[in-house]
Amino acid sequence: MTLPFNPNQELASIIARFATGDGEHRTPIEGLNLYRQSAATVWQHGAYRPCFAIVVQGRKTLTVGADIYHYGVGEYILTALDLPVSTQVTNVGSETPYLCFGMALDSERLKELLSRVSIPREAVAAEPVRGLAVNPASPELLDASLRLLRLLDRPEDIPAMAPLIEQEILYRLLTGPNGPRLLQVAMAESQSNRVARAIAWIRGNFAQPLRIEELAERAGMSVSSLHHHFKAVTAMTPIQYQKQLRLHEARRLMIVEQLDVGSAGHRVGYQSPSQFSREYSRLYGLSPLRDVEGMRSPVAAE
Repeated sequence: MTLPFNPNQELASIIARFATGDGEHRTPIEGLNLYRQSAATVWQHGAYRPCFAIVVQGRKTLTVGADIYHYGVGEYILTALDLPVSTQVTNVGSETPYLCFGMALDSERLKELLSRVSIPREAVAAEPVRGLAVNPASPELLDASLRLLRLLDRPEDIPAMAPLIEQEILYRLLTGPNGPRLLQVAMAESQSNRVARAIAWIRGNFAQPLRIEELAERAGMSVSSLHHHFKAVTAMTPIQYQKQLRLHEARRLMIVEQLDVGSAGHRVGYQSPSQFSREYSRLYGLSPLRDVEGMRSPVAAE
């Protein structure tokens, strides 16, 4: 395989041409988004959906639960599950902005691919692993990613070629160091798949009271097994996961929809304003009112 002399440089050039301003930019390729940030940021709080993303310029720091990840040029992040995260862009400037692209992971395409390729059973880790990881991108993964982004200059080729290249990227991810993460979530009877079902329920009902016994039953697990495997995959307990979803959404409601503090807390499920304020301050470092007064702009969520 012949790669360009510097694939990251060509990737950066393409992203810079199509993402001319800071923020997230959707593309004509479904599920493919481009990101640009020309200055270092304060911590931003949001959610990562299942996706694969490569940084081609700049650096970023991400936290999920108590875990901290640093990643930069030529490294990719794989998120196999929905996870609440905090991120900060570092080491950038107006002349060398942070540039990144992300491709959403489609579970149906993943299952369809798994039905046609043979992945050794031993590739699946015996115990659940984190639903998020950072690794250097292989030459094959960079090559496929570059060919996908080149389609932005040939929109007439997108309907025929994009699905084929996306399938190749999925295959490279499955057979790479993070394959076990995708396999565990895709396999119907794996513990990670059961955790994914629990996560889906919490995301859809985060404002409701969380009863662990009922959640475990929905996931087809015992309470102790749910706690163990949920924390192994997400770096959080189910209660901590729900709390972050609630607080991230409350912050979005106050900043974007300009709800007052009491209304936002109640909307996401808090019955006690003092508890809401206390937990908000613990996560964001400021009271809801002080935080929102200084952040009247959309909360970033990739």
